[in-house]
Amino acid sequence: MSKFLQTLWSNQQGQDIAEYAVMLAVILVLVVNANNVFSLVASSVH
Repeated sequence: MSKFLQTLWSNQQGQDIAEYAVMLAVILVLVVNANNVFSLVASSVH
């Protein structure tokens, strides 16, 4: 398993996959936080 991870991280395509995974995680956190903010604003207005 560790050999697979080392190959994945050393491979250029593996780095691309890791970068996309990090970007997806950041976007997901931003979307969840924005959803919470909008929900809070909507409940305070209502």
